[in-house]
Amino acid sequence: MNLDAPSISRRRWLAGGVSSAATAAVLGTLSPHFAWAQANTPRRAAPRVPATKKFGLVLGSGAARGFAHIGVIKAFEESGLRPDLIVGTSAGALVGAFSAAGISASQMEETALRVRDIEIVDFETGSKRGMVVGDSLQRFVNIAVRGRAIESLQTPFAAIATQRRTGELAMLQRGDIGLAVRASCSVPGVFIPAKIGEVEYVDGALVSPVPVRAARQLGAELVVAVDVGSAAINANPMGTYEQVMHAFEIMGRSLAGLESEQADVLIRPDTRSIPSTDFASRAALIAIGYAAGKRFVPVVAEKIAQMRARKA
Repeated sequence: MNLDAPSISRRRWLAGGVSSAATAAVLGTLSPHFAWAQANTPRRAAPRVPATKKFGLVLGSGAARGFAHIGVIKAFEESGLRPDLIVGTSAGALVGAFSAAGISASQMEETALRVRDIEIVDFETGSKRGMVVGDSLQRFVNIAVRGRAIESLQTPFAAIATQRRTGELAMLQRGDIGLAVRASCSVPGVFIPAKIGEVEYVDGALVSPVPVRAARQLGAELVVAVDVGSAAINANPMGTYEQVMHAFEIMGRSLAGLESEQADVLIRPDTRSIPSTDFASRAALIAIGYAAGKRFVPVVAEKIAQMRARKA
């Protein structure tokens, strides 16, 4: 996609939602190859996750619809359901990092409703590789989690990204949290690829929109996946940005379906009535996620009880 075309001005992209996209981490061949990576130099060894008997929460990509993840987590927190592992892609990586750091869903909701675009978006007008640098998003996340490394988080966490050159899936589990989230959210053509060491990374949704397999790889026996990327109802994208996003949605639906169906519990908040580019509907999306989460609380609680009974 050519974002350098004269017809697509910086102002038009702002109006189309690119600046708000960084707030929720926009967008989103399953690769059988998993690459292990770290965001900068690790400060200590990566968290050890026991091979079995763990409740893993998987948060998928979905652009603005990623706000629904906050609602699901809010419902879980109210019922005392806390995962042993969190794995997220793109929008799910952003929300997942906050949750893994011990930031409550209520705090995330308050932040989502008040944050300004200028706090998380930094434009690079001279680059042909993308319009958003990503430094501001990285800094925003690191301030929120108080500069902790991924391996020091309250809950073990992995952000899913795509190695730009090889197309392989990478599970970012060490080092700089903000950089890992930035890598997972780096939509090609919109964000300049994030660089960790000598490797460049782009949006994890390109290879795993709902990273169930990664959660299994990390030792989760019970996987609860939240897929917020519903197909839009009577979608009729008008602008260039909306058309690009819609194309990615079409591409990603079968890919997400292949993996999400492997979860033990699959939660799909009904986000169809809200376009993935509608970042003004944050409160509505959080409410939709909350309603879906509340419906599934008894199911998840029962699955956890069954898992623990097997362990005993």
